[in-house]
Amino acid sequence: MIMPIIPALIAWGIVTAVVVNIAEFSSGWAPAEALSETVGPMIHYLLPILIAVQGGMMVYQMRGAVVGAVATFGTIVGSDWMLGDDGEIHMFIGAMIMGPLAAWLMKKLDALWEGKVKAGFEMLVNMFSAGILGFVMIVVGFFVLAPPINWLMEVLGNAVRFLVDTGLLPLTSIIIEPAKVFFLNNAINHGVLTPLGINEASGESGQSILFLLEANPGPGLGILLAFSIFGVGAAKATAPGAAIIQFFGGIHEVYFPYVLMKPALLLAVIAGGATGVGTNMVFDAGLRAPAAPGSIIAVFLQAPTSSYIGVALSVILSAGVTFAVAAVILLSSRKRDLEANEDKFSAAVKKTESNKGKSSSHLANLSAATKAPAQKITNIIFACDAGMGSSAMGASVLRKKIKNAGIDGVTVTNKAIAALPGNADLVITQQQLTDRARSQEPQAVHVSVDSFMNAPEYDDVVALVRESEAKQDGSAPEGGSAQDGSSPASTPGGRSQPAGSAAAGGVATDTRVRSDSQILTLAQVRIHSGSASQDEALSEAAEILGSAGAVTEDYLAAMKDREATVSTYMGNELAIPHGTNDAKSAVKASALSVTRYDGGVDWSGEKVTFVVGIAGVGDEHLEILSKIAELFADESEVARLKQASSEEELLEMLSAVNKG
Repeated sequence: MIMPIIPALIAWGIVTAVVVNIAEFSSGWAPAEALSETVGPMIHYLLPILIAVQGGMMVYQMRGAVVGAVATFGTIVGSDWMLGDDGEIHMFIGAMIMGPLAAWLMKKLDALWEGKVKAGFEMLVNMFSAGILGFVMIVVGFFVLAPPINWLMEVLGNAVRFLVDTGLLPLTSIIIEPAKVFFLNNAINHGVLTPLGINEASGESGQSILFLLEANPGPGLGILLAFSIFGVGAAKATAPGAAIIQFFGGIHEVYFPYVLMKPALLLAVIAGGATGVGTNMVFDAGLRAPAAPGSIIAVFLQAPTSSYIGVALSVILSAGVTFAVAAVILLSSRKRDLEANEDKFSAAVKKTESNKGKSSSHLANLSAATKAPAQKITNIIFACDAGMGSSAMGASVLRKKIKNAGIDGVTVTNKAIAALPGNADLVITQQQLTDRARSQEPQAVHVSVDSFMNAPEYDDVVALVRESEAKQDGSAPEGGSAQDGSSPASTPGGRSQPAGSAAAGGVATDTRVRSDSQILTLAQVRIHSGSASQDEALSEAAEILGSAGAVTEDYLAAMKDREATVSTYMGNELAIPHGTNDAKSAVKASALSVTRYDGGVDWSGEKVTFVVGIAGVGDEHLEILSKIAELFADESEVARLKQASSEEELLEMLSAVNKG
């Protein structure tokens, strides 16, 4: 609930900083005084209501968001009414409770009379039921929820003041630093420290030390520097890159596996965290607003000028103390680690992913880096469920990257996971499919991506290929480079075929295939000024393919089954829905459909403007699909496609790529 509204918190922090700085250098300047009027309403009303909107949206989409926001307003005003002239409490915690609660009640109420309202009265019932529930929840928030929230915030505030006054605040690192490693950091930081910090920062001080208790990048930097010098194996090799991501990118989770592989390192991060907190206390340093993500850049952007020295020293000293303690721990076990030669780091990465509870591209990159190729990488396969769409486009994008990198002798092909031959050097899959692919290709290096179109992992793959070349003395395969379609690719039967052939899973080059104009015609290109739901977009794609005589009526169900398993969102506002591997019988001919929704489509949480429906017999459709992939890999080209004024112009842009 908090993370999506962090930009609004940052905006509030910037407004506050601008007002304060102008006030320091001017006396009673009218525009500055006028601008200062936005600070209070933003923090007291806008930010809590945004949290409620997000919480309600998560439970019951926009209907839940509206009711949650209305209910939270009652909680805010109820708190103010109770406190009177004794100050005010910003209802962040109240919003985190009331937003989802009101949305959940709305969802349950709607379920009671679903299908029972007479035709013509649906809008009346929907509008008044939400309005009445909103009124009821205003009353509940005003009289029932506001009192305990006020009491809770007072207790927590008093506890923080006690720790500050007695000099015990550094002891919070004993809880915060281990909690970060086990992915309780956001719950502690944004669930507790952010509401308390905002209350403190909105006062006379204009800053709060609480924003730095969890966000300080120093302890993580210290751990990664220690591994860069004193670590062994994959942990040492990956630590320098992880340090850059953690310190400048603010992605703290990349250092968690390093701690988990040696739990004694918790002592190092606790010592470093406590040192940073103590330093900030000594220099009375703090931030105006949360630093999210916890990058050194974000930290200094939110720090007032009076806190620069204290904040800088807190980061430096916390990193230094963490590094020193971690170095002692790593050196004491270095000999055993070298002799054991165990892949503990890979297991720690998996444990971290398990703690997080969902996939992470940053952790996936660490996983990919932990397994150095045992042989020269010459055979790269993109694998997806059906092998007809997303993998083909991803292969086209990577093939071009490898060509631009000047690498020869590498084949980049695509296949269905079930058709993986068992001899790949490197396999790329969407994260949900990696385990299946690993069982088919246990000896290969596996790389997981969120999307095939613009995955940052492609640069890592190019680096892995270069590394494997450097480690091996063998020459490249005969026949030229894979990227120009002339390199031979090994097939399961031991025969050699062109990488661009159907058997190799690449782009078909057989002269007997149908032309692009038959695969994608003007009748199969549409532009809509409005938006659509994902189901509506799937239905339209299936309808276009059906009208082209390419699929049967059963294909729509197969497309929905595919989305239920793995999303066909590719990145860069593109989705390429197609059937599952079991739906081959529903495909009668190769065809594509292209639909542009200027109002956008919510595609499993991602914004999609272009929906390219796919039906493929063999590899007939892959040539034009590869062209489309190269278009959508370039954001400037996507912008041009969005500006096409007609279906004819859009078709020309899509079919003109790489011609000549």
